[in-house]
Amino acid sequence: MQDVKGILGEHFMLKHLPPSDLDQLAQMASTRHYKSGEPIFLKGDPGTAMMAVLAGRVRICAYSAEGREVVLNVISPGEVFGEIALIDGGERTADAFAMEPTELLVLTRRDFLPFLARNPEVCIRLLEVMCRRLRWTSEQLEDVNFLDLRSRLAKRLIYLWDHHSEKQGDSKQRGVRIQQHTLAAMIGTSREAVNKQLRSWEVDGMIDVGRGSIVVLDRSRLERIVDDAV
Repeated sequence: MQDVKGILGEHFMLKHLPPSDLDQLAQMASTRHYKSGEPIFLKGDPGTAMMAVLAGRVRICAYSAEGREVVLNVISPGEVFGEIALIDGGERTADAFAMEPTELLVLTRRDFLPFLARNPEVCIRLLEVMCRRLRWTSEQLEDVNFLDLRSRLAKRLIYLWDHHSEKQGDSKQRGVRIQQHTLAAMIGTSREAVNKQLRSWEVDGMIDVGRGSIVVLDRSRLERIVDDAV
């Protein structure tokens, strides 16, 4: 219980709450574990809970009628997802899959909504999360329609580097653990096109492409590519 309470108390939406409220939330929460590639929920499933990632990563995605995947977001430890269906009680609007062995903290709608009603500041912070997601979705749509592949890829690498990079073993360098097909699905193109551009940037000394990871060596040049496109 204390571990769950500590995790809740560190989250930006909840860290202002008094210990008694954190105790109450900890009693409501449960943890779930998922294997790599295992579905957490699918589009159309009933939205009965909001989740926070404790360990691992979650891929939020949708599919076209032809089966082409579009990756809408990657959720890392400390972030929440599933908040839309939690609020309106509707169906899930996308699929969610564990990208690696993943542990989630789960708060059900039945328990969490009465808690929100008693804590308006938490409601405001949850709205902030939803607004950021809406801005992110709008920006993605603009990028796909107005930026070329090179600019979209540079912009996404910068974002992933800022928000999802991790230390590479014993090295001081930080890298982004991402498969090229997932990166392609994020920017609406093919894996082959992403691979070709990454290899070109690697030859130019801008990045280092490893097995399942990318290290940004010259961020300023990636930024110039994006700046020149807008």
